[in-house]
Amino acid sequence: MAEVRCAVVGSPIAHSLSPAMHRAAYGLLGLDWSYGAFDVQEGELTEFVSEHREGWRGYSVTAPLKREAAALAAQRDREVEALGVANTLVAIDAGWSAVNTDVPGAINALREVGVDSLSTLRILGAGATAASVALAGLRLGARDVELRVRDERRAIRTVQTIEQLGLSVSVVPLHVDVTESVDLLVSTVPGEAIAGHEHAFVGTADAVFDVVYDPWPTGLMASAQSEGRPLVSGLDLLAHQAVLQIELMTGEAVQPDVLVTAAMEALASR
Repeated sequence: MAEVRCAVVGSPIAHSLSPAMHRAAYGLLGLDWSYGAFDVQEGELTEFVSEHREGWRGYSVTAPLKREAAALAAQRDREVEALGVANTLVAIDAGWSAVNTDVPGAINALREVGVDSLSTLRILGAGATAASVALAGLRLGARDVELRVRDERRAIRTVQTIEQLGLSVSVVPLHVDVTESVDLLVSTVPGEAIAGHEHAFVGTADAVFDVVYDPWPTGLMASAQSEGRPLVSGLDLLAHQAVLQIELMTGEAVQPDVLVTAAMEALASR
């Protein structure tokens, strides 16, 4: 029987924990599948997946390829249709099916720590992940989103996407003093971008969601833990969205804690 192959694609990719997580799932499920990692530059994904089709079951897609993944697909789920970004490609007869597991993965991770409903969101950063988290927030009842950005010009596309979802959006420079409280703070930016400001952001949020996981733990995580805030980490999100990817690719279910353990072990070995 021909080997079934899956992989994560993006750039840079060496830091990815997806291989450790997916391989752990395959081992648990007794699947003799392979899962690799390929550095694919922006604009090169369509050619890459067309050349890597025979024997390939699916791809996890990370930055900066999520918009291209959505565009190349023959079939798109409702999250991809709404956002124009996909983090998963699954082989189908017509080509590729694009799915966004970041949105339901974020919802499941938030619910796991007791965050079942929201009204206000503050998101640091304005990339594809920020758009996915905004949609997750909407599904939990959010109506208002504040985007904290380093470059307002680069945020325009994400602002438009979030507004099209029906959310009210305000855009604020990243380090303007924080005064208003929000239900949830979400960071999609590297830790060094907010170094020294962690407590100010955490102090005005009822719960914290830090998408970043390298280095581990992040300064924002440490601040949230010290102040007793409900916390979702980047590993929690990674695991919850990977559970959904694995089910899409294999038809089998695994528990997120299995994947978190595998990711922690991979981080510890670095």
